[in-house]
Amino acid sequence: MHKSIYRFFIFSAIILIPNITFAQKQTNQINHFIVEENLLKNDKLAIIATDSLEQPLENINGTFQFSLNNFNYPLEFHNGVAITPNQVEKSTFVFIKHINDSGSHGQLFYILKSDSGLNPIKINWVVLLIVPAIFILIGMMFRKLLTLAIIALLVFLYFNYKHGMDLTTFFETLVHGIKGIF
Repeated sequence: MHKSIYRFFIFSAIILIPNITFAQKQTNQINHFIVEENLLKNDKLAIIATDSLEQPLENINGTFQFSLNNFNYPLEFHNGVAITPNQVEKSTFVFIKHINDSGSHGQLFYILKSDSGLNPIKINWVVLLIVPAIFILIGMMFRKLLTLAIIALLVFLYFNYKHGMDLTTFFETLVHGIKGIF
């Protein structure tokens, strides 16, 4: 009887310890995040760890590697919030990516800077495809508007480039968006 109880506890420990470790590992992992203006209004961004429904996860603490426009930064999370080290000087595109054990998670934001502060606007990857496609489609449908469509497309591309979105950011956003479908 004594040996069977002992074996039961050993067996239970062998089964439960990996599950407890896995559960602890999952709770301190960032799979989704949102971007807000820092509460101190110092032109810095706050990255907030969230669940899939964009509810803040206040149990996230520690240092996590993030890539902001292909520059790597170790961000220190306290109660689910980390502050980016650099100030935003003007309106710009920012591609924020985090890589963890379950893969990479990235989002594109347009940070609109005004007198009232920073306003991060999440850019969907579908918009990056639809806007140029509309210009090309208009040019193909109406030959007389071909020049106007080409000029509008070039202005759109110049605006994106001037505000910090290059081809790598464009394609990374598309890849992360397509991965999000599956």
